[in-house]
Amino acid sequence: MTTRDIVVLGASAGGVEPLRAIARELLPDLPASIFAVLHLAPDNPSVLAEILDRAGPLSAIVPEDGQKIERSRVYVAPPDKHLFVEDGHVRVLQGPKENRQRPSIDVLFRSAARVYGPRVVGVVLSGALDDGTAGLIAVKIRGGLAVVQEPAEAFSADMPRNAMRYLEPDYVLKAQEIGAVLNRLVLERVLPEDGEPPSDMMVDETRIARIDPQTLLRDDRPGVQSVIACPDCHGVLWEIQEGGLLRFRCRTGHAFSPETLISAETEQIEKALWEALRTLEERVALRRRLVRQAEERRLTSLAKHFKERLKETESLAETLREALLQRTGSVVIPGRG
Repeated sequence: MTTRDIVVLGASAGGVEPLRAIARELLPDLPASIFAVLHLAPDNPSVLAEILDRAGPLSAIVPEDGQKIERSRVYVAPPDKHLFVEDGHVRVLQGPKENRQRPSIDVLFRSAARVYGPRVVGVVLSGALDDGTAGLIAVKIRGGLAVVQEPAEAFSADMPRNAMRYLEPDYVLKAQEIGAVLNRLVLERVLPEDGEPPSDMMVDETRIARIDPQTLLRDDRPGVQSVIACPDCHGVLWEIQEGGLLRFRCRTGHAFSPETLISAETEQIEKALWEALRTLEERVALRRRLVRQAEERRLTSLAKHFKERLKETESLAETLREALLQRTGSVVIPGRG
């Protein structure tokens, strides 16, 4: 018998204050290890470890790859690296993005659930879209506990709300209440057999996120092949059904939960529309030049031909501008002439 001594925290937009509030309330001799992921820009240094170190009694660090796990310590994922929980140590690796994020909350939560099962407490805090939902499902499947920040108080309620759509959290709490509850939960005793054993899919997905060559080179993939292309690398996505949540993963390892996939596809559609508008505007400019040249040379028939084509192209460009205007709310219309 052991205790719930592995706590994983995930946050995105508006997540610094909840993380700080939790750190403030933790016991100085907490008999557990804390792991935190905050979505970060890949090219900016992170000061989250320093913030959490000053906020509460526990030492907070950015770990080195392979570093031993110690109790009463907070391990913070660095920018552009996934944080994995292994048996007795951490891994810090630049694997494929999940939900377009690196570090990814799902990667951390799934890795902890795979190894430590019912010993894990997963906490999803403020953030946009749905990173963390699949990871929290993995925690619950393996017998761990799920804690979600009260959506009404979150700066960005998407992540807590999406988690609550697909699973029944054990606790829904305000950020200032979570630390005290964790102090109590980490004392609860559990048996290793309290949760289901890790599925082959859970094991494979963790290995894929670590860029394990043997797993990546296998022909079979977790799930069922879909007709949807990966927004990041344009490879085929495989559908994965887990705990009522339909997810997607491609051959190279990119993974998406539903809201993130929809957001990525919407972004691609808008990009394609802007590229089409640019092409049409270039065509308009070219045909105006051809009309002027034909008129200067008094080639009346040719000028008429180019004017007809110009009118068609201008009409198409105007229709596309109107579509973009409806999508974005404001579109700068290039000057004519």
